[in-house]
Amino acid sequence: MTTHEKGADIGVYGLGTMGSALALNFADHEFDVAVSNKEPDWIAPFIQNAGPLANRLSGHESLADFVAAIARPRNILFMIPSGAPLDAMIDAILPLLDKDDTIVDGGNADFNATRRRAEMVAETGCHFVGMGVSGGAEGARHGPSMMVGGTRQSWDQLRPMVEAIAAKFEGDPCVDHLGPDGAGHFVKTVHNGIEYADMQMIAEVYGILRDVCGQTAPEIGALFESWQTGPLSSYLIEVSAAALQTVDGDTDQPLVDVILDKAGQKGTGRWTLIEALKLGQSASAIEAAVGARGWSSEKATRQAAEPLLNAAAQTADMPDPDDLENALLAARILGHAQGFRVLSAASDEFDWQLDMARISEIWRAGCIIRSALLDDFADAFRSELPENELILAPEIRKMLEGSIGALRRVVAAAVLSGVAAPSLSASLVWYDTIRRARGTANLIQAQRDFFGAHGFERIDKVGAHHGDWNEVAKT
Repeated sequence: MTTHEKGADIGVYGLGTMGSALALNFADHEFDVAVSNKEPDWIAPFIQNAGPLANRLSGHESLADFVAAIARPRNILFMIPSGAPLDAMIDAILPLLDKDDTIVDGGNADFNATRRRAEMVAETGCHFVGMGVSGGAEGARHGPSMMVGGTRQSWDQLRPMVEAIAAKFEGDPCVDHLGPDGAGHFVKTVHNGIEYADMQMIAEVYGILRDVCGQTAPEIGALFESWQTGPLSSYLIEVSAAALQTVDGDTDQPLVDVILDKAGQKGTGRWTLIEALKLGQSASAIEAAVGARGWSSEKATRQAAEPLLNAAAQTADMPDPDDLENALLAARILGHAQGFRVLSAASDEFDWQLDMARISEIWRAGCIIRSALLDDFADAFRSELPENELILAPEIRKMLEGSIGALRRVVAAAVLSGVAAPSLSASLVWYDTIRRARGTANLIQAQRDFFGAHGFERIDKVGAHHGDWNEVAKT
């Protein structure tokens, strides 16, 4: 295989599912691609199976040959695990690079590690980019959504290539430079957190329809499919509808009914929660979704508990399809709003100047959480936002006014029936907390001062104050 005499436009190291798909995507858009892999015997079969794209690919077993095959300033995309393996590869490749070459980490990475790597690589005169890639293997091959963090110079080098391979929404590439160092990976992390919440909320509505309303998987799938024509239109509703209507070839039963009710997780949901808490933010809808996946893994405990723990369930009105649709709409708005609050807090903390409207736009195609709602969010972020809060935007308020009552009724029905709806419930609780001007933390301030002399603020005087709790205790 040969590339242009100037060298390959980009190098892709790591020929797993995602790396292979991205390499072919670049080649499909007429970029020359040098490829390499830790297991060198993967390289030749990959190129042989590339068909007419093979003449855009060159394979290199040694790291030195791989680097030498790329035109300078080099762009090298690593699609390998972003922990110790990536650190080892950075150490190995840096001595082979020249000033202004760029290393791109396209995996899911802890943004703190990305910030550390960016600082270390910058000391060598090279650039380090943390690029979140969403859309799975299909997206990587035919158009992902990508969230780029790094220097402006590295973005200028990468931009023509990543814009070419990105998903397009009405012609707009779903990729952009979001900020320096870890900004791209942080935005991808929060994207995945919102994804957790979206998936869990859809599963909870499925559970209510199955366990409260007595509907079958195909019936629920058909209802979800009908929602694709309304405000819930999204990739996750689409795939959920299709999954629920798929028949198992071995049993002729709905396939979803023969799947074990245990869900795994790779950690990005937990990362979202950890960083939200460090930033003083609540992401309760995402937290509930992460917790629900953890509880799902305790199958043996749940089986033992079912005959032993009384639900004390009560008769509840059956939610109608319109209520369920609107409940899911309200909860999804609130879950996204929590995610954007976490992004905003991180933007302030790290001086990233994240553009929430643009983030909404690059999520409109290619990524897992793509949905019709993202257009509404982009418009809202470009309008006058009271307190810079998405849920206070006029159009978003209007959507919530028309759907929050349904969320309240659906959560009530689930609670009375003894059916768990953790993310739907968490979204409603957050909404009810935010909408009350006077909360209950005054009592918490009093408690903390009573037992720990932590002090409290008053509504009528400035400064820190203490109560004469000992006198109260004596009485």
